[in-house]
Amino acid sequence: MDFTLTKEQELLRDALAGFLGARYELAKSRSAVKSAAGWDPAVWRGFAEELGILGATLPERVDGMGGGPVELMIIAEELGRALVVEPFVDTVVVGAGLLNRSGGERADAILQQVVSGEARIAFAALEPTSGHTMHAVSTTARRDGDDWILDGAKTVVTTAPIATHLIISARTSGERRDQAGISLFCTEFDAADPPAGIEVHSYRTIDDRVASDLTFTGFRLPADALLGVEGAAWVAIEPTVDEAIAAICAEAVGCMSKVLTDTVEYTKQRQQFGVPISSFQALQHRMVDMYIELEQSIAATHLAIHSLQATPTARAKAVSAAKVTIARAARHLGQNAVQLHGAMGMTEELPIGHYFKRLTALESEYGTRDHHLARYATLAKN
Repeated sequence: MDFTLTKEQELLRDALAGFLGARYELAKSRSAVKSAAGWDPAVWRGFAEELGILGATLPERVDGMGGGPVELMIIAEELGRALVVEPFVDTVVVGAGLLNRSGGERADAILQQVVSGEARIAFAALEPTSGHTMHAVSTTARRDGDDWILDGAKTVVTTAPIATHLIISARTSGERRDQAGISLFCTEFDAADPPAGIEVHSYRTIDDRVASDLTFTGFRLPADALLGVEGAAWVAIEPTVDEAIAAICAEAVGCMSKVLTDTVEYTKQRQQFGVPISSFQALQHRMVDMYIELEQSIAATHLAIHSLQATPTARAKAVSAAKVTIARAARHLGQNAVQLHGAMGMTEELPIGHYFKRLTALESEYGTRDHHLARYATLAKN
């Protein structure tokens, strides 16, 4: 595999890094996440109008740039390095990925809104008893004349409090854990003024993101809310979620790179017994271990990114392997960085504590280490 970036990809990386360096300093971003809105709409507009990254990986037919997995990796890594909370993965990778794979004029119209920055999408998939299994769907959708009626509950729907559109997975046939029989429905959404039939409970997660628990009771949708073919949504959900996992692995690499750099710099400045603590051999060994974990994470993420267009089994194995590697490394780097900073590592004033919280969340986002170990083992047997 050739991991060398093209000149265009290097320009994308440098432009995004420059934008975030000038417009996304930590104090400003933490102020935004603690505001009532919970994010910075001006930054999102900048992503769309100044950088064009919201359409970088989307097809040209919807005004995107037609980029691929490598462009996704570059963007996600830089967003992770800057600890960006705006909903890039939820909207551009998951939401737009489901719309693009489902197809249709309505889906393309929403994709154009994603590219322009007008649409933000939340995917309501996980349920109170589903764990991390996306096809364990109990929410039902039944026909009532030309309409659909949805009943059920979804939990930890990230981005829902600031979303303009909601994509919901619901079972139209089959048993609870069947991959067949799942359908996708898309509706306009405003958490502050939800439509009749949806109860919304919104909250902030430990890593300063926003999420909602949703309850559907006789929620009525028109016929055209159905995305793609009824009962065949799993063929869109599985590759889209794998893409999202690869993206958050790249985000974690960006986070861990920043954490390691800051930790090394801190140990050069902090003195004990009249010398920098970076001169202590025991601490040097710990930082070397952190570096090794980061390098392994980079390699696993590259493999996952370059496997996104491989066969479904090869893609799934590479993605799960990367997620296992990232989960282990995120815990190792996060905990060691905090310990090497001492008690001040968890204060609001230092970046380390904020990165540690995000890395902790990334450990289990889209599946825990154990979940992906089990998935990899099952795939390896087949």
